[in-house]
Amino acid sequence: MAACNSVLTRVFRYLALLLVLPCAGARGQSPEETYLLLRKGQGLTPAQVKAMEEQLTDRPDDLSARTQLLGNYFLGRWNSPEIKKTRQAHVLWIIEHHPEADICGSPEAGLDAILESVAYREARELWLKKSDGDGVSAKVLGNAANFLLLQSPEDAERLLKRAQALEPQNPEWPQRLGHLYQLKSRNLFGKTDREAAKRALIAYEQALDASPKADRYLLLDDTAKAALAAGELEKARRYATEVLDLAVETDANRDWNHGNAIHHGNLVLGRVALAEGKIEEAEKFLLKAGKTPGSPQLNSFGPNMLLAKELLEKGRKEAVIEYLRLCGRFWNKSQTDKWIEHIEAGKTPDFGANLDY
Repeated sequence: MAACNSVLTRVFRYLALLLVLPCAGARGQSPEETYLLLRKGQGLTPAQVKAMEEQLTDRPDDLSARTQLLGNYFLGRWNSPEIKKTRQAHVLWIIEHHPEADICGSPEAGLDAILESVAYREARELWLKKSDGDGVSAKVLGNAANFLLLQSPEDAERLLKRAQALEPQNPEWPQRLGHLYQLKSRNLFGKTDREAAKRALIAYEQALDASPKADRYLLLDDTAKAALAAGELEKARRYATEVLDLAVETDANRDWNHGNAIHHGNLVLGRVALAEGKIEEAEKFLLKAGKTPGSPQLNSFGPNMLLAKELLEKGRKEAVIEYLRLCGRFWNKSQTDKWIEHIEAGKTPDFGANLDY
């Protein structure tokens, strides 16, 4: 979730800004402007979209217009073959002409390797070309790595290491390497690649050492999870405790990460306790995690259910049911109620992706 936190940090930091911006030029478009242009694009009418596309015939280098159009097309690309094709053309144009632009590192400029295989292959070749040779900026390398992360993790790793070599004091690069290794450390069968987890931990610790306190706060829960996956229980305990201490210092009404810190910090401590055979202590941490006030991420994706599942496997269904009731206050109550019904019937629910959030 590190990369996810990085994007969401930007999103919620600038959420209160006005959505209507004067058009930015192709150069000098900041991350803040990019985010707001994407949001502005979501509100374009069909007539405005058509007019903007026509304007690009005369002004093809209008990055502001292309950014807004990508914002508009992102959600609707699967509903229309025409929109899908037009969006792909914009993505390829921006990679070719402005690989350094902030939009290039965003999901809106990504392509699906399976559902958009032809365009994806073309874009991948473009990114490898743009990131080849000397004189390539760290920004371009990072944008290319973002695009290639899921389908070509080896390429992404190589590019991120090059970016880190160019900017050894920038915590962004070890943070993103940590996220890449953390993805490698997990699979769909619940198994953990401990060596990948150890690499993730090393990278996250490098990022922590180079980060100011505010950014450290955002990194700590991923670092704690990596330490737990790597079998470093004392480090996991230390980082989880630190994130909970920092959560106490924050203004819960203003800090979007407050609820995440409470939830994930307590879950890590609970899993450490369980690994040490302290089942009742693990249950207490599970309930503390359920008492989070929620967050933009938790309210959307729901609670992490891994500790709950592990406790169910040990027959501790009462604590898990209470945890689900607590989580129903900030998430999908109908879903938590269904899981409770399964547990009361003596079954273990299929928690799906909630085992990994």
